[in-house]
Amino acid sequence: MNSQPSYAIGTLGEKWGAAEKSTWFAQQVIKRSYQNDVVVKIQALANEFDIEQYGALSLDESRYPLFVIKSKNWDDNKKSILVTGGVHGYETSGVQGAIRFLETKAKDYLEQFNILVAPCISPWGYETINRWNCKAIDPNRSFYKNSPAEESALLMEYITSLNIDIKAHFDLHETTNTDNSEFRPALAARDAVEHSNWNIPDGFYLVGNSINPTADFQKAIITAVENITHVAPADDNGLLIGVSIEQKGVINYAARELGLCMGLTDAEFVTTTEVYPDSPKVNDENCIMAQVIVITAGLDFILERCN
Repeated sequence: MNSQPSYAIGTLGEKWGAAEKSTWFAQQVIKRSYQNDVVVKIQALANEFDIEQYGALSLDESRYPLFVIKSKNWDDNKKSILVTGGVHGYETSGVQGAIRFLETKAKDYLEQFNILVAPCISPWGYETINRWNCKAIDPNRSFYKNSPAEESALLMEYITSLNIDIKAHFDLHETTNTDNSEFRPALAARDAVEHSNWNIPDGFYLVGNSINPTADFQKAIITAVENITHVAPADDNGLLIGVSIEQKGVINYAARELGLCMGLTDAEFVTTTEVYPDSPKVNDENCIMAQVIVITAGLDFILERCN
């Protein structure tokens, strides 16, 4: 797909202003329930984990509280790991994968690690199935000082307040067909730029931090995930989403420079997942399980190599 689709909002060649962003926001509708799909599941974990509210979205504080789930009996002598999901609210398996890890596998690692999970960073985006927040800002390009995205700023403030060393960070994402049908055209219109790459990889891949790519760590995760789902092949140019492949199923981004969630900490081991839920080869359950396998494979690698 090489031509750039038009978009209904804005004037070609002109960046969006307040009026266009307001028009965009007015067109968004609630499509599912954060309370029913996420909050209820978080509350069900209260007997096994500590649950903390670290903020709420100002759009509707009662509707959009923000939660982290933590190990009980936190021990500063243990390595701490962070799992984030729903930075892009529309990426469902990231949210549900983070929760499923807590429900099924986290207890197997509590003796070795402190576990900290923020399963749905962008609850308005979850309900409206959006990549952006309500101000047409991408939270996953907003993890930097004085962030314009409330979702990013609140999590950064909370993590900083903990004053802990995080050993590993797993940031759970998806790449969907709506990236082409909605979100890339919207981005091009908002910023008055042209996008030339419209390839969506058919399969799972990882994004590492180009400053510290930890190739063996990424490889161990890819090897485990292949038991659950298929890994995305390179395109005809040998690339994934326009980026050179470091190894099978792995590309690297400049996490801090781009304001990505995976650059949130100074963790030694960092990876961002990209599940492809629109592939005919997968279903919702398969996508959730792939996210869980990423975390467990990464933790197993750390236990094996770092003890």
